[in-house]
Amino acid sequence: MTTLRGIPLPSAFLLAMLSLPALQAQSVPPLDPKTVPVIDGGIGPCSAEFTVTDATGAPVYDAKIRVHIAYRFMSLHKLDLEVGTNAAGKARFTGLPDRTKQDLSFRASQGDREGSALDDPAKTCKAEFTIKLDKKSQ
Repeated sequence: MTTLRGIPLPSAFLLAMLSLPALQAQSVPPLDPKTVPVIDGGIGPCSAEFTVTDATGAPVYDAKIRVHIAYRFMSLHKLDLEVGTNAAGKARFTGLPDRTKQDLSFRASQGDREGSALDDPAKTCKAEFTIKLDKKSQ
């Protein structure tokens, strides 16, 4: 049987594969809670910046903002994007299309709270929104 430093070769390969995720996890730097998270749709020149707050106006950390985009001929191309807010309640979408058949509907949520914002990128290509999260209606 072929060995590598006294370890059978299939076992050495398995050991190397099992230790690979541990090595990769150590090389990821910690996220800075002040950095504004950005997700790039890569389908246009427009952007949307968000500040998410609670009912008292305080910023909401790690609120998820989602948008579904249908674009191009007959809206056959579709793209779903999501980004979480930083400690200041801020997040940004870039690379959004400058023309869509329907307004872009951004939905923000965290736990049992939600809020939304609409954007017509043909009118406001560089949009800025504040979304207030309220309790979900049942």
